[in-house]
Amino acid sequence: MSSPSKRREMDLMKLMMGDYKVEMINDGMQEFYVQFHGPKDSPYQGGVWRIRVELPDAYPYKSPSIGFINKIYHPNVDEMSGSVCLDVINQTWSPMFDLVNVFEVFLPQLLLYPNPSDPLNGDAAALMMRDRTAYEQKVKEYCERYAKPEDAGAVPEEKSSDDEELSEAEYASSDEEVAGKADP
Repeated sequence: MSSPSKRREMDLMKLMMGDYKVEMINDGMQEFYVQFHGPKDSPYQGGVWRIRVELPDAYPYKSPSIGFINKIYHPNVDEMSGSVCLDVINQTWSPMFDLVNVFEVFLPQLLLYPNPSDPLNGDAAALMMRDRTAYEQKVKEYCERYAKPEDAGAVPEEKSSDDEELSEAEYASSDEEVAGKADP
């Protein structure tokens, strides 16, 4: 096992041992989702996001790719793609950092101290600079609408059984529609 893959495995284990919910996308430990909770004492408190993490082959020498899956209202996060504008990930990454730093330091700091002068979401940046109270209200609305624990996959077991029930109900209603159309 090469040293980058050992390091990847070690960083992933540290993340899992740090009480983060991690869901693997593939077997190679290069792509996974992490459940991330908004920092306390911020308008993001109470929000839970599903973060997609992609580790490049050269990790830890190259930074991970980080993106929000469920929507977040933030000047430095692209609302459509979920990509993050964060210097420490995009420019100043160092092999001294690990995945725990990303979720315990970098992302909380991003949410606590947005930088509206370097925006990916121009509307959020403009609102933040113009009316901080209205900006924080919109952040909270997004949290309530898009960042509930179930939106981040907090309870995938329940979700999958609900999905099955929904699909059975959909089948039943489509059968009724078909039967209704067949009757003269």
